[in-house]
Amino acid sequence: MVAAAWEGAEGADLIALVVDGKGGTGLKVQQVVESLAGRPERKILILNKVDIADKPRLLGHAARLNEMLPFHETYFVSAQTGDGIPELKTALAAAMPESAWHFPEDQVSDATERMIAAEVTREQLYLQLHAELPYASAVETEKYSERPDGSVEIHQQILVARETQRAIVLGKGGARIKEIGARARAELSRIMGVPVHLYLHVKVNPKWEEDRSLYREIGLDWVE
Repeated sequence: MVAAAWEGAEGADLIALVVDGKGGTGLKVQQVVESLAGRPERKILILNKVDIADKPRLLGHAARLNEMLPFHETYFVSAQTGDGIPELKTALAAAMPESAWHFPEDQVSDATERMIAAEVTREQLYLQLHAELPYASAVETEKYSERPDGSVEIHQQILVARETQRAIVLGKGGARIKEIGARARAELSRIMGVPVHLYLHVKVNPKWEEDRSLYREIGLDWVE
């Protein structure tokens, strides 16, 4: 477990606990609920996957969790279909206190451009490969630089655990990785407002999940 998740909750205006509505209320969920019990922040419960979860069981999960910790509100949503999402977003916006801008109004994230670049490519991996590639993959931005003409040059390494996964990412004749790169490049150019030159390389590293530098790069601390 990483410390960043709990550290990020310090000083929060609201804590939202998202639970897999199909998965249920196992030991790990119960431990998180118990950890939240003594916190002073306003708490809401969000049960996801209502589109595929059994409705009576879903209501049972909500009742059990609220018995353990009375949440201020409970929301039933589906990230896949969008059910309940507009109401949740409205409630979250209404719960936030007004304050001065902490960042420029046109700055949509406090993440570094290197982090954003990695996230955009990772998104394309999931969107295009779906169930073909397990979630055991990562994207590392090795080089990020601005060219004299104002464009940006980005070199990234896609890390997978097995050679078979590398073949999936590459695709026949390299067609898949070319498509991943093309779509990620277009999205990055749109976000950054400048032309982007994106170079992708796939590397097999069975132990990439143990590389602490990857977690530090996305702002997470490794906890033994």
